[in-house]
Order: sequence, then C-alpha cells, then structure tokens
Amino acid sequence: MKERLQKILSQWGIASRRQAEQMILAGRVKLNGQIAQIGQSASTDSDRIEVDGQLVQPNHRPQLVYLLLHKPAGVVTSCADPQGRPTVLDLLPPALRQSQGIHPVGRLDFESTGALILTNDGNLTFRLTHPKHAIPKTYEVWVQGCPPPSVLAAWRQGVLLDDRKTLPARVQVLKSVREEKTLLEITISEGRNRQIRRVADKLGYPVIQLHRCAIGPLQLARPAKAIPKGAPDRALELPCGRYRHLTSEEIHLLQNPINLTFDRRDATRE
Repeated sequence: MKERLQKILSQWGIASRRQAEQMILAGRVKLNGQIAQIGQSASTDSDRIEVDGQLVQPNHRPQLVYLLLHKPAGVVTSCADPQGRPTVLDLLPPALRQSQGIHPVGRLDFESTGALILTNDGNLTFRLTHPKHAIPKTYEVWVQGCPPPSVLAAWRQGVLLDDRKTLPARVQVLKSVREEKTLLEITISEGRNRQIRRVADKLGYPVIQLHRCAIGPLQLARPAKAIPKGAPDRALELPCGRYRHLTSEEIHLLQNPINLTFDRRDATRE
C-alpha cells in the first residue's frame, strides 16, 4: 500500500512530517533514483527511498527515544541553526545527537526556558502538534506592571492576532511585586508563533520572562518513583539544560492526547 513520502519518513523515525517535507523540498530525498517531490507516494515494499544518499529501510529504524528537556535561554529550538547558535540537540550527549531523527516537538523562543519534548517518533510529533488535539501547555510568565481584572478577563476570552482570535486560556495571578511586575500562570491549548508574548504586548503588559513548566502531563519535576530514596527535594526538579527519559506511563499519555485537553469554557470563568 502506498503512502505519502513524508508520512513514511516520519514513521521510520527519520524526521517529523514537517521536517520531512523540508527535506524533500531541499532535494535531499530520492525516490527510485529521482529527486522526490512533495505529494509523491511510495510503497515500503517496492520503492527505493534515499535520504542524503543513504538507503533507508524499515528494518533499520532506530530505537524510539522520548526525552523531556529543560531548555535554557539562549538556545535555539531546532536541529541546526544557520547563524551558528547553540541548539537543543547540542545539550544531548553525542550518542543521542547521532541517533537518527531526534528532533524537538514544537518550539520555545530563543530567550524562553522550560519544558520541551525531544523524540524520533514522527507519529507522536504529528499527533502532539496537530491542532485538533489541543495539548495544554502551562507557563509561568513575568509581565511588566500589574494587569487589572479586565485585562486578565480579555486574555482569557481571546485576543485578536493576525485577524483571528486566540483560543480561550487559563490566566491567573500568582504574585505581584508592587506595581512593577506580575507573575502569571497561563495555560493555552494552541501554539501560534510567540503567542503569549504578542498577546501580552497587545494588552500593554510586555513579557519580562517566560518559562514553560508543563506540557500536558509532563512537568519539569521528576516522577517520584525515579528519585532515589532519601534524595533532597531539589532532586525533584529537572535542572536547566538537562534532560530525562520519559516513563512508559508518560509516553502512553502522550500517545492518547485526547484525554489531555481542558475545557475552554472553564478557562473563561476564572
């Protein structure tokens, strides 16, 4: 049975579907000896597929890897950067960096910090980034000033960006430092480009610092059973710049994302 070429590359763990499309557009993929084109279909049984001159075969698929990374500021969320800046893959040991197809799921801004999933499971990447699944992501965000209840209500209801309103969000105040700055906890279920920063700017309370503390069920705190008995409390936190492998339970939850959505109607009532 024939399937779209980018889907095959994703299933084999070569790259996410989006990255596979970029590889095809860049002429890095050949189908039966010819430069592949977007939209082409192939069969893993009868067609020859090459990436960067190397024959790819289903039985050569690498072991699937699922990581949670605590991204530091000043690191690019990509596999490579034309400006030569450090990328999230540079934070991994060589054995993992060289593992075929590991890539970030979604993005975090260059100056932002926090939770980021890395994997070579292209199917999981597709599910987690598809709009219909709406995986909630929670952020701790310092903004300038002290937004009043009316501004917070507007943020929860949705703000017009690029002629389209953002989806309802959970927004609550964690603490304020006089009138200088406010720490907000924000949960959103979409991933538009620099969404939180742009909404904050539009509402007149620019972001000072943005940190993602959770992606669905994944938090930067380690699962309790992964902590050695008697370890100090700080061991519960995944240090900045470090990563850990996901547990089987976490992987299962991510593979069934329909259970991770939150009721957007409730977000607007806070």
